[in-house]
This record gives sequence, C-alpha cells and structure tokens, in this order.
Amino acid sequence: MIPSLLKIVCSGIPVLLLGISFQQDRFAVAREQMVNQQIEARGISHRGVLAAMRKVERHHFVPEAYRQLAYADQPLPIGYGQTISQPYIVAYMTELIQPRPHYNVLEIGTGSGYQAAVLAEITAWVYTIEIVEELACQAEELLLNLGYKNIYVKAGDGYSGWKEHAPFDAIVVTAAADSIPKPLVEQLKEGGIMVIPVGGEHQIQTLKVVEKKNGKVIILNVAPVRFVPFIHKE
Repeated sequence: MIPSLLKIVCSGIPVLLLGISFQQDRFAVAREQMVNQQIEARGISHRGVLAAMRKVERHHFVPEAYRQLAYADQPLPIGYGQTISQPYIVAYMTELIQPRPHYNVLEIGTGSGYQAAVLAEITAWVYTIEIVEELACQAEELLLNLGYKNIYVKAGDGYSGWKEHAPFDAIVVTAAADSIPKPLVEQLKEGGIMVIPVGGEHQIQTLKVVEKKNGKVIILNVAPVRFVPFIHKE
C-alpha cells in the first residue's frame, strides 16, 4: 500500500507546489502591505515589532473560511466566541510593553496563538494561558508545527497568572477585564509593564498600561478599544 500511496501523492506534487507557491507569494504581498499601510503608517516604529509582524504569517492563525481576510484591517472570529485581534492592535500592544530579547512574557488569552507568535519573535520566553481548552490545544499544536520552541501554552483561567514562571518582564492581556487582576500585578517584575483592556463587554473599553516603578504601581489610560470579555472562573 505504501508504494501506491507515494505514487499518488508524488504525481500531484508539481501542481500542488505551484498552487502553494502562488498563494504564499500572494500572502507575502498582503502581509507587507498590512505592515506598511496599517501598522507603520499609524506610528508603530519599534524595529522588532515591525520585523515580527512582517515575519509571522497571520493566515495560519485564522480559520480557512476567513483566510482571504487574514491581512485585512479587522479582527476575525476563530470560534468559541473568540476573535483574533486586528493586526494594528497586536502591534500596538506589543510595542507598549517595550519588548526586549531577554524578556520573560506572560500572555492571557492565547486565542489562535498569533499574539504569542509575534511576542516569541522578539522575546526570550512566552507563557500563554487560554481558558477555552479546545483553542489552547489547537494553538499549541499550530505553534509547535510552526517551529516555536520558546512558547508554552496552558489551558486554564488566566486571572491568577502563571506563578511558577513569574516574575514577568511584561504581561499582555488580550481580553477585557472588569478590573485589573491583582495576581497579575503581583507577578510583574520591578520595572515590568502590563497592557490590559478594561471595561464591560458592551462598552468602549480602555486599554491601560500598568507599570511597576520604584515599588509603586502606575496606571495610564492609552486608547479606547473593544475586546471580547475576560472569562474568569470564580
């Protein structure tokens, strides 16, 4: 059975590769346009962030039905009531944490894994938590298949963070909380930065930057946003 199977597969390789090559070229052009027009043009200037947004192939992180919109200036549904954030927002939140190569980063809300992949291109370690177990499993498999060895995915409630790997240089929360979770603040390193949207589900939320500085917690409001709600099991 194996020889015949190989023969069938191999006979289709030239056409298949041609199709893949054409599609990859098309996505590469769309990705470059996304960075130039949606991200760099709006003021994102961090070199590492721009390089990561150019490198990470967003079309892998969206469902097949929405693949043609992968580089559009909009969030997209990924199932289970969750979304993959608008590319600009991913870049903006990443720039806000001022990422550096040695950073140990916590992400709350893995989703499809796109934000984690962007972070992993710039920082040393990414620990990401997703409360929807099916999404966590899908993201973990995808990220491993894409070759990411510095991302660790956990299925669970992100409200309490990931104490075993704290303190973190930065924390990125990709769902809107009613208030800033105290455990996450506690797991920030001195000098660390957290980016988190705060507000109700049917309201314009506020993206906040939380910084630990000289033993104090400084909170800044930076932009109005709209995210899916932070699901927390009491």
